[in-house]
Amino acid sequence: SFTKQQVALQLIYTGGTCSFLHKFFLPLAPTCIFLFLYLLFTRFWLISVLYAIWWFYDYDTPSQGGHKLPVLCALKVWDYMRDYFPIKLMKTADLDPRHNYVLGFHPHGVLVVGAFANFCTNTTGFTQLFPGITSYLLMLPLWFRAPFFRDYIMCAGLIPSDKESASYLLSRQGGGNAVVIAVGGAREALDAHPGTYNVILAEKKGFIKLAMEHGAHLVPVFSFGENEVYDQFENPRGTWLRWIQDHLQSIMGISLPLFHARGVFQYSFGLMPYRKPINTIVGRPIRVEKIEKPTAEELDVLHQLYMDELNNLFEEHKDLLCFSRAAWGIVH
Repeated sequence: SFTKQQVALQLIYTGGTCSFLHKFFLPLAPTCIFLFLYLLFTRFWLISVLYAIWWFYDYDTPSQGGHKLPVLCALKVWDYMRDYFPIKLMKTADLDPRHNYVLGFHPHGVLVVGAFANFCTNTTGFTQLFPGITSYLLMLPLWFRAPFFRDYIMCAGLIPSDKESASYLLSRQGGGNAVVIAVGGAREALDAHPGTYNVILAEKKGFIKLAMEHGAHLVPVFSFGENEVYDQFENPRGTWLRWIQDHLQSIMGISLPLFHARGVFQYSFGLMPYRKPINTIVGRPIRVEKIEKPTAEELDVLHQLYMDELNNLFEEHKDLLCFSRAAWGIVH
């Protein structure tokens, strides 16, 4: 028998709703491009022409906060997704809505399920836990070049992962904006194996500099269980598989982990994620003073403080959430 959560999640993964997650964008984005071109040669050509006019007018919108729709973020289908794993969002301190924030999300996992559920929907209660704060999740800019599809992903509060887009939100007066960055990115996804948390952070200082340039407070976020929802074929560094994955990632900008989990009608193999709990902990904000041109020394000091806070966040909650035996480390 199947629960509502299982049926809903299967619809999400096969029908495209969870295609907000970039592993599922691979077939959906080209489909939108094909549809746009195909319509030009049918009696519905006016749809593509009108959209092209709209696209020209709306071209810069992704880098200016997008078109986040609260109605979409509050759809009932996200509750089924939340309950399937289940996913829970926990806070350790309030976030003052008079400030802007840079939230560093760790670890990336295979599909950043926790980041999407917690910061692109309201199913885990983000707006109730942090009133006055609007969250925006960064993702690869290439997805915003696909017609129709760009509007689809902007509706959930996704914006391009470039400096211009993040700076636009962080420079807004009055505060209340939270830019969420999966710091480890595509490379970290290749290390997302159950029972381990290899966080790529030691050399990642771009988001630190971004926060300093705008005086945006830094907030470490750790998502326990993010690496547990999928198995991944063994790909240690030095193997031919990892060599191919690393080279494809350097060329395409996205990683291609060979992941698997369970099926819809059986539990031995498939692309349905395991029903493993994901507990996302939002840490205490680190106060950041605005420095438009920070020195290397200033960057290093704040970067080290951030790594210490992230480590403390993990240590404080690993026993409570039964991850005391998980392998944890910051990768260079």
